Amino acid sequence: MPRRFTSTMTWFEGLQRPARYLTALGVVLVASGAAETMFRLSGSSRVAGIFLAGVMVAAYLVGSGPGYFAAAISFGIYNFYVADPRFTFDDHTPEDWIVLGAFAAVAVLMGNLTGRLRDEAKRSRARARATAVLFEATREFSASNDAGLIQARLAEHLAAAVRGQAFVLDAEAVCAAGGEPPPPTVLSAARARLGEVAGGPRHREAAGWRTWAMADGGIAGWRADRPLDDDEEALPRILADAGSGAIARAQLAVAKAEAEGRARTEDLRNALLSSISHDLRTPLAAVLASATSLQEFGDRFDATTRSDLIATIQEEAERLNTFVTNLLNMTRLESGALGAPSAAFDLAEVVGRVRRRFEKLYGRRSIACTLGADAGVAMGDPVLFEVALANVMENAVRYSPEGGAIAVSSARRGGQVVVQVTDEGPGVLEAELGKLFDKFYRGSGARRTPGTGLGLSIVRGVMQGMGGQAHAELRADAPSGLVVSLSLPAAAA
Repeated sequence: MPRRFTSTMTWFEGLQRPARYLTALGVVLVASGAAETMFRLSGSSRVAGIFLAGVMVAAYLVGSGPGYFAAAISFGIYNFYVADPRFTFDDHTPEDWIVLGAFAAVAVLMGNLTGRLRDEAKRSRARARATAVLFEATREFSASNDAGLIQARLAEHLAAAVRGQAFVLDAEAVCAAGGEPPPPTVLSAARARLGEVAGGPRHREAAGWRTWAMADGGIAGWRADRPLDDDEEALPRILADAGSGAIARAQLAVAKAEAEGRARTEDLRNALLSSISHDLRTPLAAVLASATSLQEFGDRFDATTRSDLIATIQEEAERLNTFVTNLLNMTRLESGALGAPSAAFDLAEVVGRVRRRFEKLYGRRSIACTLGADAGVAMGDPVLFEVALANVMENAVRYSPEGGAIAVSSARRGGQVVVQVTDEGPGVLEAELGKLFDKFYRGSGARRTPGTGLGLSIVRGVMQGMGGQAHAELRADAPSGLVVSLSLPAAAA
């Protein structure tokens, strides 16, 4: 019932001025018919209450002005019931004049009070509606950092607020709502305002559209399907300013995120340069010292010493080559230039090459390889898989203690071939497992060991490029250690 009443009131409020007075006249005529019917049925001329009720209804439906008009018409018609004989204005007694004066005063007062009550109720409804619209709009605006989405939602809220059409325009795009987009002449006038300097009028009209210059530099425009009063006119302007603030906030949030991203990139670059300079300096120093010793004292050294120095040069040069290769691979991964052709290849051959490469790095560590008979052939690129496996093996050798054991195994699981490298190193915290494959990330237990934090990130990029996966987990059969799994699609039998 309240919803229907609100709809009726809204219909009467949309009437133009002449129609409002005609409505008041119609209400008075209905009241006159009711009074005449009562007079004929009862013979009593005490029908003032019926006319006063008509004045109240007219004032409440269409306002104070038509209410006064209804009071005047009712006063004239009520004369016919007071006069004796009827339908004359002669021979009024003093009592009749008192009755007529009281009727006129009461009618005017009732029309005034009822009209003011109606106007106040209308303002209350407008304020309640404006509050609800603003609350909903600001709630949506505050939940998003997307300036484009905020513009689209602002246009929709403006169209709903004026019960018509609306648009929001900036230097890049226009968002329209409520029906057909605005005509080109309106958009051209709005775009012309984008280049105006601040300080001009914020509100303008063009072809029936009202435009409002927003603080963020955009333009909001709307066209109502019916005339708006002062309170209703204020609502779209407040909405436009609220949306402008939200758009400016979203733009600042994007700028802040970009600045933070640049700062993080700079921090990573500095960390990378620091780490690389440290990791390159150590093998370079060893190569330089060994080469200098051979050059200056080579003829004084015995064969064993010369062999050890040459081996040191070779090992440190291989370390340098690994660092440079990892940096190159990371660059190629980020640029998308690291191709990954897929073909069937023999896992045992790749594992053998990687094992031979790390023979001189084993120290007292032992490496056991166990390859499943049904997991010997995988689909991928053997060169890229060797890069991935070599990085995993290097970590296992580097972090495993002297005398520790490293195990390499393979097995077929469903349609995947899984190669696992198990070590006896310190492992990582369980909370760090999800970050191990992030670029430059190093576990808390690896901070004292030289490294760049690029190896496992390259492993993940290479494996994903071949349609495979890389995964790490803590050993369940030992107090410490890590298990890194590399999976690739199995070759068809």
